[in-house]
Amino acid sequence: MSSSPNKLNVHALIWQDQQLAVLDQRQLPEQVHYDFFTTAAEVAEAIKTMRVRGAPAIGIAAAYAVALSVQQHYSPQNTEWQKQVNADITLLAASRPTAVNLFWALSVMQETLLLIEHSPVDEMINKALEIHQQDIAANKKMGELGADILADAQGLLTHCNAGALATGGYGTALGVIRSAQQRQVREIFAGETRPWLQGARLTVWELAEDNIPVTLIADSAAAMLMKSGKIDWIIVGADRIAANGDVANKIGTYSLAVLARHHGQST
Repeated sequence: MSSSPNKLNVHALIWQDQQLAVLDQRQLPEQVHYDFFTTAAEVAEAIKTMRVRGAPAIGIAAAYAVALSVQQHYSPQNTEWQKQVNADITLLAASRPTAVNLFWALSVMQETLLLIEHSPVDEMINKALEIHQQDIAANKKMGELGADILADAQGLLTHCNAGALATGGYGTALGVIRSAQQRQVREIFAGETRPWLQGARLTVWELAEDNIPVTLIADSAAAMLMKSGKIDWIIVGADRIAANGDVANKIGTYSLAVLARHHGQST
């Protein structure tokens, strides 16, 4: 069974030959390197060490990790397999305690496992693949809805990386930019995003891989760019959205919001 369920050139996670291939994002853009994992413990370490990042991608990786755990431990002769899988789930939960998608995916996989009355391996793998596919579909829907809102806006600025690398594929904030770019050519800017440089290392690389022109700017250049009138919209991801609409996101997002309000830009 093999799955690379989007048509983009960028794949953070690939299920192939009963293994999970994880793109080591720490090595981008200098090197494109995949690690192949067969155990939940390996995936937990990949999440903990930032090989895989982005809330949706972390959740999907965790779903695949539970499937790997079942694949590793289940056999009719092993009466302890469920206990071993639960231990792996506990290990995965500790890999990124702040990731909501991680706990959601683990809960879905646990619920699925409880409903299976026969050999669970194939069904658990299929459930992980389904979670992956659903995320891509949601990304694309978000992209189209966002592109509707942008209409004919020409100058788009993004921060950090909320693209295919951070999700199952296509992206959230970057998915909006992708969909908008498909409708008409825009001028896209990406902030470098210190201190981890996700904009410089990841977003610019990802867009280049899909032949989407982008200009990298220093974070401190955003104000002048807005003053010059080159930015119509600022599009960013969201680590959390509160019930009242407040958004928490990557360091640097607040300053962009303040600048956008001062210059009358849309966010």
